[in-house]
Amino acid sequence: MFQTSVLASGSKGNSILVRSQNTGIILDAGISMKRIREAVDALKVPRDIIKAVIVSHEHSDHTRSAGALCRSLKIPLYISPDTYAYSSHRLGRVDERLQYFEAGVEFMIGDILVQPFRSSHDAVDSCNFTFEHDDRKLGVAIDLGYFSKLTLMKLSNLHTLVLESNHDLQMLMDGPYDWNLKKRVKSEHGHLSNDQAVGLLSQVLHPGLKNLVLAHLSETNNRPDLAFKVMNEFLQTIRSDINLLVADQYCHTPLVDI
Repeated sequence: MFQTSVLASGSKGNSILVRSQNTGIILDAGISMKRIREAVDALKVPRDIIKAVIVSHEHSDHTRSAGALCRSLKIPLYISPDTYAYSSHRLGRVDERLQYFEAGVEFMIGDILVQPFRSSHDAVDSCNFTFEHDDRKLGVAIDLGYFSKLTLMKLSNLHTLVLESNHDLQMLMDGPYDWNLKKRVKSEHGHLSNDQAVGLLSQVLHPGLKNLVLAHLSETNNRPDLAFKVMNEFLQTIRSDINLLVADQYCHTPLVDI
């Protein structure tokens, strides 16, 4: 067994569950602990298999309840030293639970291999991740302004990919954000657009990729149906058998077999 569910994804909070039979990991806890608990229970995942919380970067939509969740479940918090320095005030007392990691250095949590790698985002040490178990591989690439050669290399040979599809460029440019925020979102340290998500996928798509979950959609500058349409139109020209999902800000996806 190796599964994932995007518990919530968007500008107001992000959290992803990755699980094997005996090990569960929460990647980011940018929503309330109550919502995470409710989602895990609704998915019928035993809370006692959750062994760790990982924080990808310091922004509040990824750290909101990370410290509280670690204290409640008495589990470690995996975080980079620089990210901890910038987010310790949000996390509360977690000193005795800290487990530092660094980009480019893999580590094990239970029976799941975690590989963090740097992402292009306006955070002090933003990371994306791959997770491996039982010859299956999951990639998570959200909060990145562009995809580097490193990103493409790390996201090759995946079985499941959670991929940012944050905005429609025309909606962003015509929308209510001030110019500085528009520039930030579409910059190399901002977020991937729907079209950029297609561009990334076109370079990592291979016969073994079975599931694609579009994530971190902007409520202001995108629509779930639009993100799905843009990606699906591309997929239909190549392959029609990929399980394409769109993550939601307010409800979790089903458990996906990685």
